[in-house]
Amino acid sequence: MKLEILTKNENQEIQNGIISKIRDLINYKNLEPGDKLPSERMLAERFEVSRSNLREAIQKLEFYGILKSKPQSGTFIADIGQVAMNGMIEDILRLEEPDFKSLVETRILMELKTARLAALRRTKEDLKQMHDALMAYSEKVMNGEDAVQEDLLFHLAIAKASGNSTMNTFMLIITPEIITNFEKYHVCDKKMAFRGIQEHREIYEAIKAQDSQLAKEKMKVHFKMLYQYCYDIKD
Repeated sequence: MKLEILTKNENQEIQNGIISKIRDLINYKNLEPGDKLPSERMLAERFEVSRSNLREAIQKLEFYGILKSKPQSGTFIADIGQVAMNGMIEDILRLEEPDFKSLVETRILMELKTARLAALRRTKEDLKQMHDALMAYSEKVMNGEDAVQEDLLFHLAIAKASGNSTMNTFMLIITPEIITNFEKYHVCDKKMAFRGIQEHREIYEAIKAQDSQLAKEKMKVHFKMLYQYCYDIKD
């Protein structure tokens, strides 16, 4: 049995092709907001694609609010006008894979905000999750082990504590790509890892004390070297 392994670009092309066909199907059939799309099985057969690829394309359109899936009912067109919907789909098809610098820059901007909000809104349970992640990170660093995932778990705990579900979701979306690129660009070297223990502790203490401005400043200091590192990378 031959296994077909797709590159990111190939998978992106498949996704874009499916999204284009869904758009054409809606336009050709003159489907209106609230109308139901054909079943997943029927669409996969019609477009000659796997159901997993079709599902991913539908999930992407759901993420951008163009489609809505209802359990046990099916997938429906959202309440968006035809012109607006076509424009949004064109924008989606033009989206490019973000590069490492863009991901980190976005993350930094978001985390300055989440740190401030977390200081204002954190609960005892939020503090426990942050503290547990901080201890796990510290233990791995002290033992000379890779602690990238523990580092990101600490930051995800802060995002959760911010009480802003949208920013929390964005962090979850960009985190896997950042994990991959951390290893590729060797960002998390030993000196930065050890420094991170103290910086994480200072961020945690500022959030615990509910000092929003200090939490933001400590987060800014934490990302200073990473930000500089990214812009020193030669493309």
